Amino acid sequence: ENVRQKQAKPCGLVKPVALGKLPGRYLAHQEGLPRLPVPALQQTLDRYLLALQPIVSEEELNHTKGLVDEFRKSGGIGERLQQGLQRRARKTENWLSEWWLKNAYLEYRLPVVVHSSPGVVLPKQEFLDRQGQLRETLKTLPVEYLGGKPLCMNQYYQIFSSCRIPGPKHDSIVNYAKGKKWSPHITVVHNFQFFELAVYSSDGSPLIADQIFIQLEKIWNTSLQTNKEPIGILTTNHRNSWAKAYNNLIKDKTNKESVRSIEKSIFIVCLDAPMPRASEDIYKSRVAAQMLHGGGSRWNSGNRWFDKTLQFIIAEDGSCGLAYEHAPSEGPPIVTLLDHVVEYTKKPQHVRSPMIPLQMPKKLRFNITPEIKNDIEKAKQNLNIMVQDLDIKVTVFHYFGKNFPKSEKLSPDAFIQMALQLAYYRMYGQPCATYESASLRMFHLGRTDTIRSASVSSLKFVEAMDKPNKQNQEKVDLLRRAMQAHRQYTDMALTGNAIDRHLLGLKLQAIEDLVSMPELFMDTAYAVAMHFNLSTSQVPAKTDCVMCFGPVVPDGYGVCYNPMEEHINFAISAFNSCAETNAAHLAHYLETALLDMRLLLQSTPKSKL
Repeated sequence: ENVRQKQAKPCGLVKPVALGKLPGRYLAHQEGLPRLPVPALQQTLDRYLLALQPIVSEEELNHTKGLVDEFRKSGGIGERLQQGLQRRARKTENWLSEWWLKNAYLEYRLPVVVHSSPGVVLPKQEFLDRQGQLRETLKTLPVEYLGGKPLCMNQYYQIFSSCRIPGPKHDSIVNYAKGKKWSPHITVVHNFQFFELAVYSSDGSPLIADQIFIQLEKIWNTSLQTNKEPIGILTTNHRNSWAKAYNNLIKDKTNKESVRSIEKSIFIVCLDAPMPRASEDIYKSRVAAQMLHGGGSRWNSGNRWFDKTLQFIIAEDGSCGLAYEHAPSEGPPIVTLLDHVVEYTKKPQHVRSPMIPLQMPKKLRFNITPEIKNDIEKAKQNLNIMVQDLDIKVTVFHYFGKNFPKSEKLSPDAFIQMALQLAYYRMYGQPCATYESASLRMFHLGRTDTIRSASVSSLKFVEAMDKPNKQNQEKVDLLRRAMQAHRQYTDMALTGNAIDRHLLGLKLQAIEDLVSMPELFMDTAYAVAMHFNLSTSQVPAKTDCVMCFGPVVPDGYGVCYNPMEEHINFAISAFNSCAETNAAHLAHYLETALLDMRLLLQSTPKSKL
């Protein structure tokens, strides 16, 4: 335990209080990070053809080979675009980050709910009454410190006091964490009613738990009516519709002030009404839905402002977690923050409450015109369709955790990814383009790239696994090779040498240079490669939680997992509107695949591989 504490010791402290002045150490640390490289063109093109091999037909592959040869010709379009990217890399802090933010998030027009924003399910808190719910809320306030690692810390600064703003063609992000505009308050929402709660005194010192508890009591007691218009539901709509409604909403001065207060707040705390009781086996899946979309207009979906980067959610029945808007940050910084908060809540607090009388938290008022009421009704209808369509299943795999693959000297992540490949192959008789996110935080302002888990090696393994004429020894060798290949691809991605962001960069460079779009990007194989039926992410945490997100294609799955020492938490999502996908079926096949792979390794003597 001591060893772990030494490792976990924060080396660069970030204090929300001091957000106005970024600590010099943080800036020096950021400056010292390497810049994201532009991978070599020929290397990316070779690897692209390899990635296509398991997922397209031979005929399609041969066609694409021709297009790749054309693209890579000396003095051809590929070289021109590559030089453009290299110029961009010399001129910017990170050649990808601004493009990625726009392309993956701000220009994406589908609702952020389900399609973009993940949720996190935390262990159920056993409190017996409302006092307990409010006490739990206090703990969630990360007023202390955040630990820094020698990774890019920029995302931590983007998490607090930031908000997404809808626009007619693309959204934008405002961040009030830096400079004079910083506001010392959080937003609390209860029964669809929003409040501004100052969490720092006028002298800049943070309020202590007892004081915040008193303030939350006041909020609770002044928002008991349940007949209020769910103004927050507007944030669940299609981005273009919401942009129109937003501009209409803030024409009114009172509304504009209320919206600005929410946008400027450090984060939101949602005090949710209890959801209908559920049996233990489906309870976690229901909480996942509550974190992703609030359960629909009848339940808690109006008790949110989904454009806000960070929303902590605590329900009366003890279910708790958070929802976050994906544009400014990836899952791991959010979960590191959560781990920190959970650790912090375990420490006893021995601070005497100062006797300063506290101001009444300010209720945010909204004037609801018939037009706004109409926008709310439309948003409700659209949201309820999405809620009905989302099939989400949270399961705990109890048989083993990362302890088993580690005992076999295997990477737990590669082991789980190969089990996913096997489960999918058994269900559909073929592999599919698989996305696993890899962090680029080794680099200044780095975000993510893609680990393509469906490989030539993984296909060889899954094809052999259920063939009775194959010897176990051969199957084990194929499994170990597939995991080795996954490990290599992961290392390649972490060092900025994967193919997906590079290909995207070349495509965006062509758009920027106003040249005609290269055939390579108009090809069917490219569309197949970018259609990720499996969108996956490992989000490891010390806390026994699991992150969840929706599928990225209509006929796909979203799979997120947190491998603990002796069990694995999985969240699997699909759409009910697709007859071919079913979250519970994939969960079942995944469990069987994990057990079959363990059995295979245990019943076969170790090979020389």
